[in-house]
This record gives sequence, structure tokens and C-alpha cells, in this order.
Amino acid sequence: MLSKRLAPGTSELPVLLASDMTVIGDLETEGVVRIEGRVRGTVRVGAQVLVAAGAVIEGDLHTQEAVVAGQVSGAIVARERVELQGTAVVSGDIHTPRIAIVEGAKVTGEVKMDHSATPTASSDMHKS
Repeated sequence: MLSKRLAPGTSELPVLLASDMTVIGDLETEGVVRIEGRVRGTVRVGAQVLVAAGAVIEGDLHTQEAVVAGQVSGAIVARERVELQGTAVVSGDIHTPRIAIVEGAKVTGEVKMDHSATPTASSDMHKS
């Protein structure tokens, strides 16, 4: 089960991308997103991304905090934290200052925890 805690300072409820939905193209928001379906494109979320078991992101993920139980085929760049749950499958590099990996999670790529390697908030959200 995905973490229900919101990123610090976030009071809004998460936007839900249901399991029967597919987004083809980039997804960008400043809030919190729970993805249960499929995204084919870059995901940029200002606060927190929750990737449910069975969900698939085919593209890079840029956020403050990512909690992943599904599949991400692309880089994950998180300004604060990444949590990989036991069902997570990541095919790409992870850039974050902090990471938690539950037994069973799979990562094919490098994990980089150097603070200087993590892009700033403004470059994350405004890249084209």
C-alpha cells in the first residue's frame, strides 16, 4: 500500500490518474498526484508523486518526493526523497538526496545521492 502522508507543507488532496486511464504526453502540476494508470511522457510534480502497484510511467519523473510501487521506465529526479516499495520496478537512474528501498524492489540503473547532482526546483518544473 502506498504511503498516505503528504509532503510537508502540503494540505491538498492528491489528483488521481485512475487505473483505466492513459496519458500520452507530459503531465505537469504543482500539487500531489497518485498515478494508478499509465503515463507515456515526462511527469513533473511540484510536491509528491505516488505511483501505485500496477501503474506504469514511460518517461522521466521530476518531483520533490516520489513513492513508487509500480513501474518507472526513465530517470527519477527527486529534490528530497524517493521511496521504492517492494513491488517497484525502475529502469533508469535515480537522483535524490535520500532514498528508502524495501526488499523486493528492482532498480536497473544508477542511484546518485549527491546533493549537487540533484537539479533545483526551478529547473525541474520549467524544463521544456
